[in-house]
Amino acid sequence: MVTEDAKPLLIKRYASRRLYNTETSDYVTLDDIARFIRDGREVQIVDLKSGDDLTRQYLLQIIAEHESRGENMLPINVLTDLVRGYTTQAQSLVPQFLAMSFDMMRDGQSKMMENLGLPNPIAGVPGMDALQAQQQAFLKAMTGAGWPTATTGASEEAANDSSDDLDTIKQQLADLQAKLSKLGD
Repeated sequence: MVTEDAKPLLIKRYASRRLYNTETSDYVTLDDIARFIRDGREVQIVDLKSGDDLTRQYLLQIIAEHESRGENMLPINVLTDLVRGYTTQAQSLVPQFLAMSFDMMRDGQSKMMENLGLPNPIAGVPGMDALQAQQQAFLKAMTGAGWPTATTGASEEAANDSSDDLDTIKQQLADLQAKLSKLGD
């Protein structure tokens, strides 16, 4: 994995909309960029002329292309909720909720394996690093930031007991739904 202080791979977009890898001095495609990200590399895409950061736009395009090819990772209800998030006052809650959910899922799984004294069985699954990189890229695209540094709202007792983890997540989902319902009224 890439360390936090490592520079992202700089990709420049030319006026012709071609993408140029500044490290290898060659043109790249969206598939190449997706591969860099799956390999754990941070990527930054900027417009050569204006200097505008286009990373979010291209990450969303990569996700849209995967989804359109039938590689459905995002359920329809999640996509619908994301669209609603852009059209309601609750939009500021959606990115934090997504980040917190992914963080809690990852931490809960690791702690459960530690408590059982077993290695994490999913860590050795081929492609798991790529999946984690995709999740991180998705969250960065949605929030414009990195992973949260601490779990917010989860108690230590819940982290130590997987059934409590599920109850905590269910309660947080219910609380968020109630807040969203109040904002919609």
